[in-house]
Amino acid sequence: MADIVPTDVRSRMMAGIRGTNTKPELLLRKGLHRLGFRFRLHDRTLPGKPDIVLSRYRAVIFAHGCFWHGHDCHLFRWPSTRPEFWEAKITRNREVDARTKDALAKSGWRQAIIWECALRGRTRLPLDELLLTCADWLRSDQSGLEIRGQIE
Repeated sequence: MADIVPTDVRSRMMAGIRGTNTKPELLLRKGLHRLGFRFRLHDRTLPGKPDIVLSRYRAVIFAHGCFWHGHDCHLFRWPSTRPEFWEAKITRNREVDARTKDALAKSGWRQAIIWECALRGRTRLPLDELLLTCADWLRSDQSGLEIRGQIE
């Protein structure tokens, strides 16, 4: 199937997609800050440059986009154009995620992954409930947390 927009327009659209300060990430940051948590952002000294770093709790939080990390939810669909490229790209992203998770665990960091589908779309969770779950996890001694959208 041919693309519905010209190549230069598609290029400009793709260039506008950023890896930091995404809407899901901003929602998490604002909510956690409102609950009294203080954090650093995108710490380059840690594997994977976590979106939110809470040193006091020895914890990091990743706000994963369902498309870019190949999540099995309604927000992810394999593109029909250039399938080999996209399969390689998303597979590599998943491999990098696994290596990052292992490296952080070996360094003693607790990790939370908040999926985009938990924050937007038809399976989103109530934001206050999601933030309270994060806050409870931060105050606990659990090593990991993964929050996905509601099961349909």
